[in-house]
Amino acid sequence: MVLILCVTLFCVNAQEAVYSGDADASFLNAQAIAFAGSRSEARDTLQFILSKYPNYTDVRTLLAKTYSWDGAYDEARKQFNIITSLEKQNKEVWVAAIKNEIYAENYTTAVGLSNKGLLYLVDDATLSALKEEAIAAITALQMPVSLQELDTLQVAVIEPKNSIDISGSIDVFDKVYDPMYLTSISYTRHTKYGSIIPRINYANRFNTSGVQYEVDAYPKFSEKVYIYTNYGFSDASIFPKHRGGAELYVNLPKAMEVSLGARYLNFVTSDVYIYTASFGLYSGNYFFSVRPYVTPSEGNTFSVSGSLLARKYLKDKYNYIGGNFNYGYTSDLKQFRSGTTLLAETLLYLETQQLNLEYQFTIKNNPNTLKTMLGVTRQELSFDPGKFFIAGTLGFIYQVKF
Repeated sequence: MVLILCVTLFCVNAQEAVYSGDADASFLNAQAIAFAGSRSEARDTLQFILSKYPNYTDVRTLLAKTYSWDGAYDEARKQFNIITSLEKQNKEVWVAAIKNEIYAENYTTAVGLSNKGLLYLVDDATLSALKEEAIAAITALQMPVSLQELDTLQVAVIEPKNSIDISGSIDVFDKVYDPMYLTSISYTRHTKYGSIIPRINYANRFNTSGVQYEVDAYPKFSEKVYIYTNYGFSDASIFPKHRGGAELYVNLPKAMEVSLGARYLNFVTSDVYIYTASFGLYSGNYFFSVRPYVTPSEGNTFSVSGSLLARKYLKDKYNYIGGNFNYGYTSDLKQFRSGTTLLAETLLYLETQQLNLEYQFTIKNNPNTLKTMLGVTRQELSFDPGKFFIAGTLGFIYQVKF
């Protein structure tokens, strides 16, 4: 009976053991103990303080840090999450939470956490540096994280709904032809139903200038299915009078994408129909795509051309290097003339090889992108079959987001 009474009194006293001291003094004492290496003892004190003051941020932050220092990264994450859900502007906590994931080698989680922190601490240099460190670790380890997965980790980043693209290019030839110039300006509007892109193209080719008006639209049926549509019009002789296109894209499992579509070009003397398809594959931070073009001609014959694209994405989908090899002419024609004769239709069936290199990057702490392009073309002379010219291309595209 006496034993039962003693046990009962002990339990009652234990339940009534609530912190009642000086919280600030106890915190400073626990901090000194933790820095001296006795982190387990420090945690006992910190948790005792939190039993009375659960919103004492400095106490919970130190508790989380001691878990992280001892390699208990999951326990540290729980404590950091409690704080960041309440205090979204606390830089110290964001930094410590991201470092906890880096220490745990959870680099993809660190990228996502950095993006979330940057949503509240916009353009913060420390958080940006930690994000770059995590991305560099992913690249160095060649982790099997695809571009699509990195995009998923950036769900906290608010994407701009609008952008303006300004582009320019020059083609220089080793014989016969004078330089060609092309510039364009376009506006992109992103909506939940897809994107729409009106565009104006201006070209000067062999002392002849012209303007073409275009619009692209990408209606979206789901996250996996969308359509590319295009219509263009021009009264200039160096462009098709009408051009159009449509293509269905479907995202498949295992980071694959396929498409099937057609292009239409209306010239003064003929109509040209081009049928195309594509197969794309994401592999880690790489993207590969192959695209054939089939163009019917008179006499039940047809020409086949195609392109092969390879890209390596760097820190995100806006930063990449790549190359594109084309064999035969595609539907994106650069119109040639011989006197008063338009050679566009003929070009569809000339022997042509093109190699284009591209590098797109963002400027630090700026969402805008700059894409530079360098290419070389070997093409058969339309008026001298079997003879070829060489052309070099230099171009850029600057995109302003807002």
